[in-house]
Amino acid sequence: MIRSMYSGVSGLKVHQNQMDVIGNNISNVNTTGFKGSRVTFKEMLNQTLSGASSPQEGRGGTNPKQIGLGVQLGSIDTNMGQGSLQSTGKMTDMAIQGNGFFIVNDGSQNYYTRAGNIDFDEEGYLVNTANGNRVQGWTADENGEFGGLTVDNMGDIDFDQTMDANATENITTDGNLDASMNTGESTIITTSVFDSLGYEHDVNIELEKTGDTSWELTDETYINIGDTNINPSNTGDFSHSITFDSDGIITGGQNLDIDFNPGTGASTQTVSLDFSRLSQFAGDSTADVRTVDGYGEGELKDFTMNDEGVIIGSYDNGYNKDLARIGLANFANPAGLQKSGDTMFNVSNNSGDPQVGAAGVGGRGTISSGTLEMSNVDLAEQFTKMITSQRGFQANSKMITTSDEMLQGLVNMKR
Repeated sequence: MIRSMYSGVSGLKVHQNQMDVIGNNISNVNTTGFKGSRVTFKEMLNQTLSGASSPQEGRGGTNPKQIGLGVQLGSIDTNMGQGSLQSTGKMTDMAIQGNGFFIVNDGSQNYYTRAGNIDFDEEGYLVNTANGNRVQGWTADENGEFGGLTVDNMGDIDFDQTMDANATENITTDGNLDASMNTGESTIITTSVFDSLGYEHDVNIELEKTGDTSWELTDETYINIGDTNINPSNTGDFSHSITFDSDGIITGGQNLDIDFNPGTGASTQTVSLDFSRLSQFAGDSTADVRTVDGYGEGELKDFTMNDEGVIIGSYDNGYNKDLARIGLANFANPAGLQKSGDTMFNVSNNSGDPQVGAAGVGGRGTISSGTLEMSNVDLAEQFTKMITSQRGFQANSKMITTSDEMLQGLVNMKR
């Protein structure tokens, strides 16, 4: 049999493979996070009729005479290029801009995907809605802190729907005390504090001017919390002076600690007062509270996500807190990952180990909330390849029929 027939057969096989890949690409043109593939060919063996000869005795050399024996599949490469982002308006939908993969776990092993169609299941875990695999990352503690963004403490993401009450520990004041006020006049700073059970107590801090550059809190000008007058020293009479220099800058009495029993069943607490930002100039008294910590119990009412994958919860007590952070993985050779179905990938011998960490660092892309990454399949390119694949298949089938006609002619020579 002539060699061209077998070359044609090999051509039919590889073009069939190419059509299979093109068909899969087109069928997944609307698949979230899908990465298209391409086929490359390489020639098969060559039969050498004669080798090359070198120049000698004034004669030139000759090139080798070889006949190719067909084509074979060279590679099927995954195109890891960025797909376009589609806005969905759903906060739990996520897309990666740049390199990286979401990490999901099926209960036994991790997989990697670009599909960010994510939502909460009935147990409060973040899961991929297509298969229920749990999204991996880091859940913050009750203070909104992360213990370290490492593989060892990464796990399923869920978070509390409530925020525990936190007792007030610090009150910071700022503003001006009117230097033109008469001795014996006073000004009151008002705020509120929370005890360990989340009860809120009104606070009045009365400051009496006792001299040109001095103010005092005494047993007559006191701190009032709720209906209780608090004696900061807790023993007998007390006097706490706040003094200023001739330039109106505070020079003494910047700090004061007070202890009080809320009377609600909560434990006795200490609140530190910081007066260091107060000034004394002629003009209106603007002394007020700058910051006060502590808060009551709260229920989660909404959450947002930033481009670093940090989920920030908003509670009905007016406070926000970091709840969790989405983990991403990057690979030295992402195209070397092995597809495992459900738009997921597995680590292979040529992908490299996953480099796990937070979004936006270590070469990992950022996360866009409320969007999904579309398939990166280019239909125009796929249809063009379909045409060339079809023509290649037709040409190879024509070569087989032509070879058959030649053999038929050879057989007919006997007649």
